[in-house]
Amino acid sequence: MWYLCVFYHRLLDYRKPEVESLADLFGAFGGKQSPDFPNQNRVLEWRLPEKHHPDSPFHFVNLPSEDVARNIANRSILVKGIYELWGEGSSYEELEEAVKSYPDERKLPYLVPESTFKITVDTFGKVMSLQEQNERIAGLSYIPFQGRVNLKNPDHNFWLMETDDSATNNGLPPIVQRRIFFGREIGGADRKLLPTYQLKSRNYLGPTAMDAEMAFLMANQAHAAPGKLVYDPFVGTGSILVSAAHFGAMTMGADIDIRVVRYGRGPDCNVWSNFKQYGLPMPIGLLRADNNLPPWRPGLKEMFDAIICDPPYGVRAGGRKSGGRKLLKGVKGPYTVPDDKRTDHIPSTAPYSLAECVHDLLDLAAKMLVMGGRLVFFYPVLREDDSVEDHFPEHPCFKLLATSEQILSSRYSRVLLTMVKTSPYTEELALAARIKHLDFKENHAKWLEDGNLHSSVFSPAENESGDSKVSKELKPKYRGKYV
Repeated sequence: MWYLCVFYHRLLDYRKPEVESLADLFGAFGGKQSPDFPNQNRVLEWRLPEKHHPDSPFHFVNLPSEDVARNIANRSILVKGIYELWGEGSSYEELEEAVKSYPDERKLPYLVPESTFKITVDTFGKVMSLQEQNERIAGLSYIPFQGRVNLKNPDHNFWLMETDDSATNNGLPPIVQRRIFFGREIGGADRKLLPTYQLKSRNYLGPTAMDAEMAFLMANQAHAAPGKLVYDPFVGTGSILVSAAHFGAMTMGADIDIRVVRYGRGPDCNVWSNFKQYGLPMPIGLLRADNNLPPWRPGLKEMFDAIICDPPYGVRAGGRKSGGRKLLKGVKGPYTVPDDKRTDHIPSTAPYSLAECVHDLLDLAAKMLVMGGRLVFFYPVLREDDSVEDHFPEHPCFKLLATSEQILSSRYSRVLLTMVKTSPYTEELALAARIKHLDFKENHAKWLEDGNLHSSVFSPAENESGDSKVSKELKPKYRGKYV
């Protein structure tokens, strides 16, 4: 059945991938993806309202049942609401005709005397006064409501939504013609959890702490849920694992910096205290481990249901691996830490290139993810390049499901990649992956390795006149960081 899906107007590239991931989680495609048919189509049907821009917050989506639609809406971060549409039109006369022609067997069960209801008037691209809202509600008298009005806790929520046309230049996605929608709410996102988990109130923070909204989106992409084990190999202060634990998943993390995972800033200000702050289950383990030298015993496979992480790529923090420059160059031989220094010893580390880090991450995920498990991570790309997809890392064990772009600067952006494991790990596939990695490192990642990504992201973009204010005005205001 087709439902009206209304999004919050932010993170535009993340909206559909999140809904499709949640649809897969809640069984919209008829169960789990079969390893025997990894390429089967698991994408929802979407269509736009008449004369709407693709960036419009209004979309129609085809879902198998109302229960699936409700589960998606209530779990989502970017879905404002999913509605059973009773009618739409470019004018209130067209809307009335559409609502009256909607089947009575679909409407009447929600209009009975024993029920309570509430009508909410919402707008996009314009502001409507309270008097105008009341007039719009009064104009719905042709709908035979028989129940009582309850503004606090109604049995049924109805929404009247009106869009503005493109006559006013308000920086929003262009809409050629005004559209009016009326429908019954199936479910909507609980955005109240974002203030609860906002970073400024977090007990323990570091420079790479993931924003709460983005962390929840990553957890949704990874299908974090009760009974699933989620791993973050670059755990830092645990922001991503906190979001996974909120959705009921068991969590586990690792970081190369022992000071982060063991000490924090004291016994009451560390990764564990972040989970305690929100009353979440503690991680089953936090390891001091190197992504380049995984600590798992030989032969251990398929342990995690999802791996979610934000690999270090030199913007907020550079990657490090064990060994030290002198050790890796052969100037200094391997050494043994004396017993009296093992308690507080901090091992030497050396720079860890992005290409090497991503290859190790994909190899780890290929070994340790269960079949159908998901790998969700950020990767930086060059925005000027027309073939951005060529810069994405590949692995024969994985299928790329979704990409969502977030702008970092006028030149660079980072893309959230969602991959699903479709093939079991074998030595033959590991060799094929190594060959792909060498080609990727040589041909596609060179511009990241040689360039100064940090300065490119944080240096202000200059136009020909050198006026940064003019340069900012030229950018679309409804996309990227200017939303």
